[in-house]
Amino acid sequence: MNITEKKILLESEVIRALRSIFDPEVPVNIYDLGLIYGIQIDDQFRVKITMTLTAPNCPVAESLPVDVEMAVRAIDGVDAAEVEIVFDPPWSMDLMSEEAKLELGFL
Repeated sequence: MNITEKKILLESEVIRALRSIFDPEVPVNIYDLGLIYGIQIDDQFRVKITMTLTAPNCPVAESLPVDVEMAVRAIDGVDAAEVEIVFDPPWSMDLMSEEAKLELGFL
């Protein structure tokens, strides 16, 4: 298996891990909630997650990024993990997946 194929498989594992983390205020995982803006995996299998929060003063602003980093680092094959919190663009309900909107009764 070449590096590109390994990175694709690793990305699917990262997404699976992110879907196991829930925003405590909303009964939807952070991936489908639209909080994940980017997943970058380099050739050394270091993962960088770019994400946001539902609001800058979110009560889990300190703990959620740590939870994300720990979940990604726990994936077999990940050499390192980093989480960057950004607020541009600001999160909106438009970023949620169709499944999340359905779960929350918006569809």
